[in-house]
Amino acid sequence: MKLLFWRKWHRWVGFPAAIFLLWAATTGFLVAFTEFFGEAEALREATRDLVSPVTTSSPASAWSGPLAAAVATVASQAGTAPIDSITIQFKGNQPTVSLFIGKPTGGEDRRFVVDARNGSLIRTDAYVDKPFLNRLHSGEAFGDGGLVFAMFWGVAMAVLTVTGTWIYFTMRRPNQPGLRKVFW
Repeated sequence: MKLLFWRKWHRWVGFPAAIFLLWAATTGFLVAFTEFFGEAEALREATRDLVSPVTTSSPASAWSGPLAAAVATVASQAGTAPIDSITIQFKGNQPTVSLFIGKPTGGEDRRFVVDARNGSLIRTDAYVDKPFLNRLHSGEAFGDGGLVFAMFWGVAMAVLTVTGTWIYFTMRRPNQPGLRKVFW
């Protein structure tokens, strides 16, 4: 009776859980794919073995000059805007300074990529704290409720895995020859 209850429960919960498993698997694949083939990974691979021309003993002008030029370039493009974060890439053929600016009322706005050598603007992109695909995968794209729901479906997947394994071993017939020990 107890085993029958667990098998029935596992079957009924497992079917709708498969939808979320498909969601997590598909978005997880897409996140991994874009990470592997994305621009940031290409830059990391291209500059991995290079040595930065700026060291901890370099004069402050080695990093403050490119930073000041980048801020001036962004100010000429965006006016007075709050700076959320700044990233400086010294290694590679084209060292860059990336300024992430926010909206005056809060929230993310744009990313400006500036050439660290001469302060010229390379490109402007939309800026969000996390890429949409990552937020979709975690459920965050649907707000805090989506994150809470994602935590529940993650726990549900773990419970289904444990109960499915338990059911498998309780239904398994002992003393089977060859592969029938595992695939009965």
